[in-house]
Amino acid sequence: MLGVGLGAILTVGGIFVPATYLQPWGATYYQQFTDIRMQVVAHAVLAPSGHNMQPWNVRLDTADARVLYLYADPSRLTPAVDPLARQTLVSQGTFLAYLRIAAKKLGYSAAFELFPDGTYDEADLTKSMSQRPVARITLASDPSATTDDYASLFLSDTNRSPYTAAPVTQAQTDGLTRVAENSSASLAILSDRKDRATLGNLGVEGTRIETRNVAATKESDAVFHGSEQAKNEARSGFAVEGQGTSGFMKYVLQGLIAVVPALNDDAAGAKNAIALTKAGIEHTAAYALISTPGNTRTEQVEAGILYAQFSLHARTLGLVMQPLSQVLQEYPTMAAPYAAIHAEFAPHGQTIQMLVRIGTPTTEYPVSMRRDPTSLLRTS
Repeated sequence: MLGVGLGAILTVGGIFVPATYLQPWGATYYQQFTDIRMQVVAHAVLAPSGHNMQPWNVRLDTADARVLYLYADPSRLTPAVDPLARQTLVSQGTFLAYLRIAAKKLGYSAAFELFPDGTYDEADLTKSMSQRPVARITLASDPSATTDDYASLFLSDTNRSPYTAAPVTQAQTDGLTRVAENSSASLAILSDRKDRATLGNLGVEGTRIETRNVAATKESDAVFHGSEQAKNEARSGFAVEGQGTSGFMKYVLQGLIAVVPALNDDAAGAKNAIALTKAGIEHTAAYALISTPGNTRTEQVEAGILYAQFSLHARTLGLVMQPLSQVLQEYPTMAAPYAAIHAEFAPHGQTIQMLVRIGTPTTEYPVSMRRDPTSLLRTS
């Protein structure tokens, strides 16, 4: 009887459903495309994004086979947690950074012209996003192009588990700091006990506030997909993998949620999120802050480029990280911790674009859903 029940749970959980939403993570996946632009796009979809919304559209230049345009997708905004679309623009930068690393591996350089048609009309943001590209990308053959971080593209970008007690070494710190040398954004790596305590407490407070925000919770619920079928259809958003659940247990948990939805209701989700954050910050070797002098759209994109470069190189060095984005969100109930982190760590008026915890992993985290690269294409 127990075996029959478990079999039913696993079936409901989708154990027999092929996970097409994971196909882009395959090392040879890009080879199905003959256009070099689509080959690099097929890598860039692996980039991290706010709420894993993957808010990207791409237009291939019909007159120049080495040029493509990146647009923010206004249909994939998350206004409850990202009311100013700042995280959406940071996510444009992560896409560009992944694309550049892929281009180097394939023997090309990738030059970016940000906002070639001008920046957005903030009074009509969604329309402006659909009309004005974030970047004009030009690929050029460059046999000398090299990168040490290509293999890191295929590793999970976020690890929410507790990390080991091993410190981030000076050599690792130096290697990570170097990625910011040519960026207009700045990078600070903080491992002092006081800084870690302050930032950890702010991370927990941000999580607590977000889980009590009804609009934010509803927004997250709308992009949570609890079955393999739903994940294959959506290919973006949240799933049980975000809690580190993988393999056999993924199907068990998905089946249980389908049978007993209360296991994943808002109260249970809030409790799990806070517990996960607390466990994480108690086992964190260092934090990193990525900041910009102001908060323009260009600076937001530049911050995203630096974050992705930093994250990729961290994985190359054997480290992992987790963004603690909540405390940087710009809605009213987050105002106090937002002001506190800026007062302490950005005293000269800078904007902190990213806060992440860093360390040596205790467990491998599963990768998450990714869109089919062809779904990003637009023709006009």
